[in-house]
Amino acid sequence: MKLISWNVNGLRACVQKGFLDYFKEVDADIFCIQETKLQEGQIDLKLDGYYDYWNYAEKKGYSGTAIFSKIKPINCMYGMNIEEHDKEGRVITLEFDEFYMVTVYTPNSKEKLARLDYRMEWEDCFRSYLKGLDEKKPVIVCGDMNVAHTEIDLKNPKTNTKNAGFSPEERSKFTELLGAGFIDTYRYFYPDKEGVYSWWSYRFKAREKNAGWRIDYFCTSERLKSKLVSADIHTTVMGSDHCPVELIIK
Repeated sequence: MKLISWNVNGLRACVQKGFLDYFKEVDADIFCIQETKLQEGQIDLKLDGYYDYWNYAEKKGYSGTAIFSKIKPINCMYGMNIEEHDKEGRVITLEFDEFYMVTVYTPNSKEKLARLDYRMEWEDCFRSYLKGLDEKKPVIVCGDMNVAHTEIDLKNPKTNTKNAGFSPEERSKFTELLGAGFIDTYRYFYPDKEGVYSWWSYRFKAREKNAGWRIDYFCTSERLKSKLVSADIHTTVMGSDHCPVELIIK
């Protein structure tokens, strides 16, 4: 089973930059997107052979997630069933016979870590939500988690320790997630690989220089370890400031 996750940074803009060509070419069984930046009815996207599920933010042109699946799920849930965290369209969960598929767009802590306190609350609630699912059946969670976990997950760790996405607080929450029984699948296959990123700033020719961050993930329940086949980051795919990430699982 091929799974893809991509922060498209505005789906309407990404469609103008080749989204549909990539979507057809990659032929994923489940394709998750984050930061759709649209409301219901603002795009007419017909993807033959896929069931589609959308979670929109209350605020227009902001956040938002979607999942396209060739397999019809048993159930679909939006958000975490926590009102204060469910207004920004950040989480979708599809339940299948053998696993839960969750896509997430984790809140950014913002400049000068202005939203860090909220982010810490979110992290604890989301981890608890995933653990609750994991008690019932294995979980695959993917998306833009807005954190580079270790120093090899970004180009310039030393100058970013107090910046959103690489603060000690955010990194420790990702460590807690792994400690709660989840695997960072890319690091499972490539524990020491450097220089492979999934996001680059639009400023300073960052992508051209490969001055990036790995902040897009596929994580799975530990007990799915034996079913993991491969993980990849499609760094050459354009259309967003992020690139797609992939997991193949039995």
